[in-house]
Amino acid sequence: MRAIGFTEHGGPEVLRFVEVPEPRPGPRDIVVRVHAAGVNPVDAKVRAGTRGGPLDGPRVPGWDASGVVVAAGPRCTWKPGDEVFFAGDIGRPGAYAERVAVDERLVGRKPRRLTHAEAAAMPLTTLTAWEAFVECMGAPFGAEPSPEPVRGTAALVVGGGGGVGSVAIQVASRVCGLDVVATASREDSRAFCERMGARAVLDHGKDLRAQTDALGLKGYDYILSTVDTRNLPALVDVLNPAGALCYIVPPHGPLDLSAFFPKRASLSFELMFARARHDAQPGRQGLILRRASELLDEGVLRTTLTQTLPWTEFAEAHRRIDGGHTIGKIVLEIAR
Repeated sequence: MRAIGFTEHGGPEVLRFVEVPEPRPGPRDIVVRVHAAGVNPVDAKVRAGTRGGPLDGPRVPGWDASGVVVAAGPRCTWKPGDEVFFAGDIGRPGAYAERVAVDERLVGRKPRRLTHAEAAAMPLTTLTAWEAFVECMGAPFGAEPSPEPVRGTAALVVGGGGGVGSVAIQVASRVCGLDVVATASREDSRAFCERMGARAVLDHGKDLRAQTDALGLKGYDYILSTVDTRNLPALVDVLNPAGALCYIVPPHGPLDLSAFFPKRASLSFELMFARARHDAQPGRQGLILRRASELLDEGVLRTTLTQTLPWTEFAEAHRRIDGGHTIGKIVLEIAR
């Protein structure tokens, strides 16, 4: 079958169409005919060789997809013809392909009101945001979700215009009932944060303490940062006592954690792929996606798709991701 892959690490120019074997489902796998695949920074990192390990033949990236089940292993509950969306396992071939095999426990029902492209924009970022707020930081969950932002306990989403940040704003405000402030540095990304539900948008290139004071807030009970840990001192400064801070990127060198102690605050790291990598209750991700699918159908959550490209434009999609200024999500539509 056809797929987009690479046999050497480098820039977008190393990507090309390749022929790879048809996936065969294991006992708990389903094979999905891919209709659309989301493009994420992790795809570019694997392509560049900073994530994902050594190459052993063509590597197919893409760990966000929406499509239709065409085959299922004997222990699966999904059946051929089911429409699904999922993020998958970074240790397995990705979804820049006509078909892909995935552990069925990681899969959710595709939202009925969304197109495949709109659905493919959501799994990886939704899982990251949901796990960060609900599991890593212990944000409240269980109240009746609302499509309108709810004011209450304050949360800060650093980098709110990106793929994870734009879903995190929604999860924090509409699922967890938090009063959400975001950061962005450009007018278009600021406007996007507001459309996603942020009640205020700060400039992360300026003094966060001064901007937080101007909002009348003492600080934030929950902070999610989508950028590297060099901003740690500034974030701890605006973190409330007993607050929680979570990063979705690995530490940038050694960290001075001394400021957490007097605040009785906590620090955590979210890696969406950890459950699949360690077989650590992977079914929880399927449950999250099934709930997220319901919320998307109800209009509580909304897709963050902003750019749709045919899969022949894979290099352009990666050039845009490498530029670091993408708002929302880019999705490739897979030719069938």
